[in-house]
Amino acid sequence: MGNTQNLGTSPDEVQFRFRDDEPVDHGTVTVDSALEQTNANAVRIEPGDDARALLPFLDRLALVEVNFPSFGDGRGYSAARILREAGYTGELRAVGDVLIDQLSHMRRCGFDSFAPDKRLDEDDAARAFATWQDVYQRAADRRPIIADKRHET
Repeated sequence: MGNTQNLGTSPDEVQFRFRDDEPVDHGTVTVDSALEQTNANAVRIEPGDDARALLPFLDRLALVEVNFPSFGDGRGYSAARILREAGYTGELRAVGDVLIDQLSHMRRCGFDSFAPDKRLDEDDAARAFATWQDVYQRAADRRPIIADKRHET
């Protein structure tokens, strides 16, 4: 899950980043533009974009931003799950209306960096990232589930 004491490094507007590699230092393109360009390595998924369109290009993408224009729009969770389950290992950044109570769930879906519109309290964020230490379902974060822990000897 990452070290909740260290909330990560922060390039520009990114408040939390749980990766050791260098952050992408240039802007993203739209999904449509990424499909038409052979050199695009950073893309931004907007609500309504189909993340599956990016699957043939995952090996060249270093950053995928997923926009959450409002906290109630959950389509970005599905986009993250689709990309991680397809093997995407690059940076997956949640941007927009990202709230404290969503952080733990976003991490489980595979997000490893966060650029909220409004800066979040870091103590509250640390608590949110540490929420739900034991989980019942498998997810992109690959944490062991309770059923697996029951059978450990």
